[in-house]
Amino acid sequence: MFITRAATVLFSMGAAVMATPSQAETIHVAIDRLVYRPAEIEAKVGDEVEWVNRDALVHTATVKGGADVILPAKKSGRLVLQEAGSFDYFCRYHPNMKGRITVRP
Repeated sequence: MFITRAATVLFSMGAAVMATPSQAETIHVAIDRLVYRPAEIEAKVGDEVEWVNRDALVHTATVKGGADVILPAKKSGRLVLQEAGSFDYFCRYHPNMKGRITVRP
């Protein structure tokens, strides 16, 4: 799924300049045999992460003090990235499962 932002029209000294609309991306992370693949991803604010759980166990993508995405067995879950920064996440049922998201503005 792609999310678009409306184009912005700027007027400067009588000349119109149109900014190119940016499109959000969907970054896919597979969960297979108790591992996030890839374990580290880079994105920008507005992008969406989709975790696809290929395991027969329930997992989560949990940021301490933040987001908590429940990922049922053989299903997926999504999260739209709202702020810039680096975020470590883990599965609260299997704390040895770890990942990192770096979000640019």
